[in-house]
Amino acid sequence: MSADEQAPTSVTTGSPLELTAEEQYEAELAEQARLTSGDFDAVAPGKADNFGKSFARMIGLLKPSALWFVFVSILGALGVVLTVAAPKILGEATNIIYEGFISKSLADSGVPAGLPQGQVVDLLRAQGQDDFANMVAAFSDFQVGAGVDFERLRWIIIAVLSIYIGAALLTWIQGYVINVIMVRTMWRLREDVEAKINRLPLSYFDKVQRGELISRVTNDIDNITQTMQQSLSGALTSVLTVIGVLVMMFSISWQLALVALVALPLMAVIFGIIGPRSQKAFGMQWRKVGRLNARVEEAFSGHALVKVYGREKDALEKFQIENEELFQSSFRAQFLAGIIMPAMTFVGSLTYVGIAVLGGLMVASGQLRLGDVQAFIQYSQQFTQPLSELGGMAAVVQSGTASAERVFDFLDADEQEPDAEDAPAVPEGDGVIEFENVSFSYNPDHPLITDLSFRVEPGQTVAIVGPTGAGKTTLVNLIMRFYELDGGRILLDGQDISETTRDDLRSRTGMVLQDPWLFAGSILENIRYGRASASDDEVLAAAKATYVDRFVHALPEGYETILEEDAANVSAGERQLITIARAFVSQPSILILDEATSAVDTRTELLLQNAMAALREGRTSFVIAHRLSTIRDADLILVMEHGDIVEKGSHDELIAARGAYWRLYQSQFEQAATDRP
Repeated sequence: MSADEQAPTSVTTGSPLELTAEEQYEAELAEQARLTSGDFDAVAPGKADNFGKSFARMIGLLKPSALWFVFVSILGALGVVLTVAAPKILGEATNIIYEGFISKSLADSGVPAGLPQGQVVDLLRAQGQDDFANMVAAFSDFQVGAGVDFERLRWIIIAVLSIYIGAALLTWIQGYVINVIMVRTMWRLREDVEAKINRLPLSYFDKVQRGELISRVTNDIDNITQTMQQSLSGALTSVLTVIGVLVMMFSISWQLALVALVALPLMAVIFGIIGPRSQKAFGMQWRKVGRLNARVEEAFSGHALVKVYGREKDALEKFQIENEELFQSSFRAQFLAGIIMPAMTFVGSLTYVGIAVLGGLMVASGQLRLGDVQAFIQYSQQFTQPLSELGGMAAVVQSGTASAERVFDFLDADEQEPDAEDAPAVPEGDGVIEFENVSFSYNPDHPLITDLSFRVEPGQTVAIVGPTGAGKTTLVNLIMRFYELDGGRILLDGQDISETTRDDLRSRTGMVLQDPWLFAGSILENIRYGRASASDDEVLAAAKATYVDRFVHALPEGYETILEEDAANVSAGERQLITIARAFVSQPSILILDEATSAVDTRTELLLQNAMAALREGRTSFVIAHRLSTIRDADLILVMEHGDIVEKGSHDELIAARGAYWRLYQSQFEQAATDRP
């Protein structure tokens, strides 16, 4: 890969990667094969490498809302207390109905009304009805012929309804507050991500595909949001419910409680088997989402070239391959997540059967009352249901934690060295730039610029020429401090630029790149982007100087015309003219033109040469050019090869020297030889 390819003219093109695209692609295929075959011992690159640490950090995002979370916990605890108390009270209603029915039945069978409970038990035993006697012995406040106490029953039903209404209201308030907490937490996370992007060095964006980065800051954050919204409220309620229900079950019958607890180790085994596989599968799924986004973004941004070279079928096949990989990863992740809940429900059903059988026997033997067994069965459902929900939430948490780790990896990426708080300002001067023994390389194993020194006088126009990969763009990127030097220093008016703030340095620099960048907005706003304080008159003056005014009046809304996505409603040359106008309005001390006229036609280029001459007047200017005809009037021409300046001088001096510059010049203007028979 050439140096010019390594040193982009914008912040989005690539530098050397550890793996080639083909090697990455093969690695992804191998990983997918391991997932498909069930070999989960292999470490998936997209899984949460440290689940506990990543999960704790994800929960730590809630720290600013700790007091609200305590409030939510109190609401949850009150709601659980009410919900747990209801079955016990409702069981008492069943006892009232059942015992009233028995008392009426005994009276109808000839047992004297008002006979004490103890004598009724003795009478039944004398008749050989021991089981019935044991059951009656377990009754409370029993009187033969009393019937159902409807007054007491009415108050119990009112109490139960009030409890359920209160529990529902508390649950609603809890859910509302948690949603507010989650939305605010994710708002802060997005703020952190946006701030992080502005602190990252250019080299980070060289190594990460745009689609992958977009996936991390959009899809992954959305997944974290959904995970925490869906699981946090439910998890809190489920844990409190399990604790409360356990207390109530043991208060009713320790034997039945032990039967219910059999579900715990069975559920733990199920989760222990499925959980790790689900975690890895979800990690791979989100990795595939990022790769597919990168593929789609690449295909759309280069759609014209795909059409030109007739590679639609090839692009579609690559998309289908990665789409199929995403399908397989998603299917496995969702399948593993989907079987957790049914498995937990099955274990809960087995427990329910055991409780029903044992409880019936205990009622028949007089060890428990019927209402108590009814309440216990309700508790058993309340016990297994939150456990099943926790199992289902676990799969969601696995997915969310995998996404959180990807976001945290981004937030933990090495940042550019911060500017010193006491950094001196760039002195007001004429724009003298000095390179003193500068060394730089993108890869330590492949030196690019070594021991480079030169001086540019105020107001000079310096043209930098050379073959592809010579280091031309790298040179101006170093002036802008897009990258830090490996050795030596660069001085601006005697001040080492590494000691100043980047903002101060760049505020004095105007740069026009080979690839024009415009945002969605009006033409007026795009020009004013160079200097936010510029007046409309200054913007119009810059537009006229760069011949933007010549085509703007042909547009429907003139300067208020809104540029579409990728500024597709203006031509490539017109886009470049707007970016040049932006540099005009910024009024820079130093001007950098990186093949700024490559996208305009010959006539427009001639007009721009005159405009740029006026723009460069009194300013130190660097012009990177491949077409040597555009820099013949430069004060100084630097000829670079392999990161070194091999020649320097004016156009006439270098032509006369018949060296590297002369060879470049001849290669551009000589006619290709043809063999004739």
